[in-house]
Amino acid sequence: MTFVVPRAKAGLVGAVAIAAALAGCETYGGGGASATRQFAVVESDATGATSVNIASLTEVIQRNPNDAGAYVTRGAAYARSGQFNDAIGDFTKAVQIDPNSASAYYNRALAYRQTGRNDGALADFSKAISADSNYGPAYIGRANVLRAQGDLDGAMSDLNQAIRLTPESAEAYHARGLVRQRQGQNTQAIGDFDAAIDRNPFVAAPYAARGQSLIATNQFDKAIEDYNAALNVNNKDASSWAYRGLAYEKTNRKKEAMESYQRAAQLEPGNPVAKQGLGRVSGGVGSLFN
Repeated sequence: MTFVVPRAKAGLVGAVAIAAALAGCETYGGGGASATRQFAVVESDATGATSVNIASLTEVIQRNPNDAGAYVTRGAAYARSGQFNDAIGDFTKAVQIDPNSASAYYNRALAYRQTGRNDGALADFSKAISADSNYGPAYIGRANVLRAQGDLDGAMSDLNQAIRLTPESAEAYHARGLVRQRQGQNTQAIGDFDAAIDRNPFVAAPYAARGQSLIATNQFDKAIEDYNAALNVNNKDASSWAYRGLAYEKTNRKKEAMESYQRAAQLEPGNPVAKQGLGRVSGGVGSLFN
């Protein structure tokens, strides 16, 4: 998920270097395990550049107090630095100036999600779509909220529309795969994760999500390959270590399973997949196929 800035106007060139990237997505446990969620986190800025940009953008706003785009741009900078309430304030000012700013509603929705205000996020994604019915990212954002709230049919409808509007969007296919996974349609989910990976092979989440559906369809060796790929990108993801352990366990490779479960437990001591798996491979009474 990424905060977006409007196309730079002449007065903003040089100041708009800070689209606030968010890494991660929501994933859900498969194979009968308890659900695990990973929400997007803000990419940290260790360079200090964001603070410089905020100061520069504040000067732009002082010179152009009625420029909605300037507020959206500074709001994105605030979001990048984790100052979500300040970001929400700027996006709110932007929609007061320009009630038809789809990007302002969309960005405020993302900031609302980061602060746990899903109802506000849902309303703002809908306002972004009302302002611009061809704004694909807003459909994806709304679908993610609907999925989290259990409205899988609504999420699927939004994602089908997002894919029609933005057929090269890896995020749209990944999100639709997660919905299909929740619906138990793992073969179709695998197809969507394939499409997401084809469009962006450098993100861990689609590999990890596809791995869960591969486990659910008894394709354990392929699942292991996907978790290896996911861990090559992010080796601190406890969920990927845990599910790789499960795939190893289901192919009777207990040593490898134990090592993966232990790594997951080190990273996330309460991980249910790792906890249950360690109980089984260590001689506990839990059943692999519960």
